Amino acid sequence: MAAPKKSNKPNVSAEELKSYYGDMLLIRRFEEKAGQLYGMGLIGGFCHLYIGQEAVVVGLEAAAKEGDKRITTYRDHGHMLACGMDPKGVMAELTGREDGYSKGKGGSMHMFSKEKDFYGGHGIVGANVPLGAGLAFADKYKGNDNVTFTYFGDGAANQGQVYETFNMAALWSLPVVFVIENNQYAMGTSQKRSTSTPDIFTRGEAFGIPGEAVDGMDVLAVKNAGDKAVAHCREGKGPYILEVKTYRYRGHSMSDPAKYRTREEVQKIREEKDCIEHVRDLLLQGKHASEDDLKAIDKEIKSVVNDSAEFAKESAEPDVAELWTDIYVEA
Repeated sequence: MAAPKKSNKPNVSAEELKSYYGDMLLIRRFEEKAGQLYGMGLIGGFCHLYIGQEAVVVGLEAAAKEGDKRITTYRDHGHMLACGMDPKGVMAELTGREDGYSKGKGGSMHMFSKEKDFYGGHGIVGANVPLGAGLAFADKYKGNDNVTFTYFGDGAANQGQVYETFNMAALWSLPVVFVIENNQYAMGTSQKRSTSTPDIFTRGEAFGIPGEAVDGMDVLAVKNAGDKAVAHCREGKGPYILEVKTYRYRGHSMSDPAKYRTREEVQKIREEKDCIEHVRDLLLQGKHASEDDLKAIDKEIKSVVNDSAEFAKESAEPDVAELWTDIYVEA
């Protein structure tokens, strides 16, 4: 098994490190608040939290430029925040309110923002992968150098439509980065029990698609791998596969007790590999920030998250007539 690549000494500025720290912390605090609101009954349906995986999307968004697109599955709140969507609009959608990004009709799994080139949030496992290739096809057709980040998990990597998409993306040299967010357990089955190959990215070799594994708990390693993948796509060389090996601290969804792993395992990852603590240590050890500086960042982010929750609570429920808007064909 090839070891995922890690970053060496950080070759980034203090401001970049602080930006990564703040972006990851925003996702962490937002998801913690979403979990609280779910427990209070203010968020209904399914709710899949991104806690533990923050370095994946923050690192890759740092490698993106304006015009690049992103599409993902149902563990999507972190992706929304990382690409610049307003926490108030995201939280309002989670609570099913009219000020949400999908006017309260999409909820946790179906939010979109054309302004931020965020195309969901998809509830069917693996179904977003061919859609991501379609977005990339559109950019190639238009002749620009935009790239589409298509995210899916280790469980979805065993879906047949993923490999049909690999074949078409390679055949047409589409500018798409396939991002496998390998959090080790899919919906609740370990990779060792569900997947025949230890490194999932190698499955692209059958289609001539290059790729690599990267340490998804190290935002700098993810950023470096993202830069390489994006450059490959922008140069017209076709698709690239990044297997980002990460770990989610919570269950698959809020209703999952996660009895398929021990508390000791989760705690060990938290103590030894937490992505936010890693950057925090880099900031402190490099004297780029003091403890008081970091406390101030945390305080500011908590305020932003609390404001988003209050905004969501005060937003009105959608009118029944809203059911008949944003549809292709009226009855």
